[in-house]
Amino acid sequence: MAEGLSYTIVEYFGGDDGYRCGYCKNEKGNFSHGMWSHTMTVQDYQDLIDRGWRRSGKYVYKPTMKKTCCPQYTIRCHALNFQPAKSHKKTLKKMSKFLSKGELPAGGPDEEPMDSLCEEAGLKRTAKACPTQVEVAAVPEPQPEGVVAASAPAAPEKSGQGGPPTVQDGPPTVQDAGLPSSTHKPGKGADPARPPCRKAKDLRKERRLQKEQIKRAVGGDSGASPATPTTPTPTEAPPGHAPQPKPLEAFIHESLPDTALHRLEVRLVRSSPPCPQFKASFDASYQVYKLYQMAIHKDPPEKPSESQFRRFLCDSPLEAESPPDGPEMGYGSFHQQYWLGDRMVAVGVVDILPTCVSSVYLYYHPEFASLSLGSYSALREIAFTRQLQKQSPKLAYYYLGFYIHSCPKMRYKGKYLPADLLCPETFFWVPIERCTARLENARYVRFNQDPDAVDARAFKDLSRVMVLYKRTVMPYAAYCRKRRGPSDQEQVEQYAALLGQTCAESILMYRDIRGP
Repeated sequence: MAEGLSYTIVEYFGGDDGYRCGYCKNEKGNFSHGMWSHTMTVQDYQDLIDRGWRRSGKYVYKPTMKKTCCPQYTIRCHALNFQPAKSHKKTLKKMSKFLSKGELPAGGPDEEPMDSLCEEAGLKRTAKACPTQVEVAAVPEPQPEGVVAASAPAAPEKSGQGGPPTVQDGPPTVQDAGLPSSTHKPGKGADPARPPCRKAKDLRKERRLQKEQIKRAVGGDSGASPATPTTPTPTEAPPGHAPQPKPLEAFIHESLPDTALHRLEVRLVRSSPPCPQFKASFDASYQVYKLYQMAIHKDPPEKPSESQFRRFLCDSPLEAESPPDGPEMGYGSFHQQYWLGDRMVAVGVVDILPTCVSSVYLYYHPEFASLSLGSYSALREIAFTRQLQKQSPKLAYYYLGFYIHSCPKMRYKGKYLPADLLCPETFFWVPIERCTARLENARYVRFNQDPDAVDARAFKDLSRVMVLYKRTVMPYAAYCRKRRGPSDQEQVEQYAALLGQTCAESILMYRDIRGP
């Protein structure tokens, strides 16, 4: 038995029923495939979101793009090369003015970050499922002919930057299955609940390091990491050259006068497993969420319950991981809390993954809606991604969730440039500028215009799909010989086609001992 390895276990629900759409409000127009994740590694989730999946709590879903009323395309921003647009600078200056003088601008928010929590499908499909939690840290390696061995399976090889997905490198309990329980190692270093100190000398040092990176890039350093920024960020420029754009960080951390009325503090707290700071601030966070849902989304008072809040924004299947080449706080699920003194005003729910920071949801106190906190938090999260990339070079992207061109209120995500949309058929990333014109004419579009391009990780071999059956891990071929009852091949084929061959061989599909 290999120690220290973790694996993903899911239950697949299919996706034949239509549910209420959180964007166009169509009562039966939202179609998606869903599965409940008992536990999930950050690499498996990275691979899934690079195939169009997304989580809402422990419920993981993938829109049925050709059928759903509002096709949802995965969008990512190249954080290292991001330069704030005019509207972003306006948002940052608006916040600076508020902190300095305490004046809230008139009017409401410029845009509404209304990512759906996929509540309708998630609640109905999981209401009867998963009464017992499954936790897995290491599993026996399946041998040919369904014989279980004593060593752990080797993880499937992950493709590099050149591949289409662009990623780097009651059910039984673990005790019932004879599997060891997982052991999470806490993150190391400074208290992640406190924001980094931004003194003037630190900013000067950061600009000096950025200059050195630029010199190496311009000098053709073939050993430079692909994630090394190629866009100059310092404001200083060599003699005879045009001044460089003011970097995002300079806008965010613009010095405030000593007479400033407010000081904004951003605290990063791990939400799963919950750290002490998260537990201590839970009630304040829930109250902000409840006010936000009622004021912004017009929910009745009884809908944003504490259990709903926990289920969709606090619970996460992602296991906390702290590899030596990862960021200081490790990978997993976090809340970024925005505090004015002792008052929480907003919370950004994020996942820190091997190659990206993935935005999950943002909620804020309605009193501060005119500060455009949706845009402001996205800018802070892009800056956060850039900060993490200095610790983990592969972590270079900021995922904004889904881009829904058919919903005008969601198009603001396309302003965080440079950005890509994920082709729903080949899973190649395509610059958003090449996608939006085509989306004006059709809701569903294959962005990759190469007719010969295919999904490099397409499902090919059903026999190698991994399942967890009768407390034993085995390939689907061995499972078919052991199980009794009607065949479930059609459902497993659908599941494997949605995941792709790599994920289908890495993730464990739970099979009930009573059969489907």
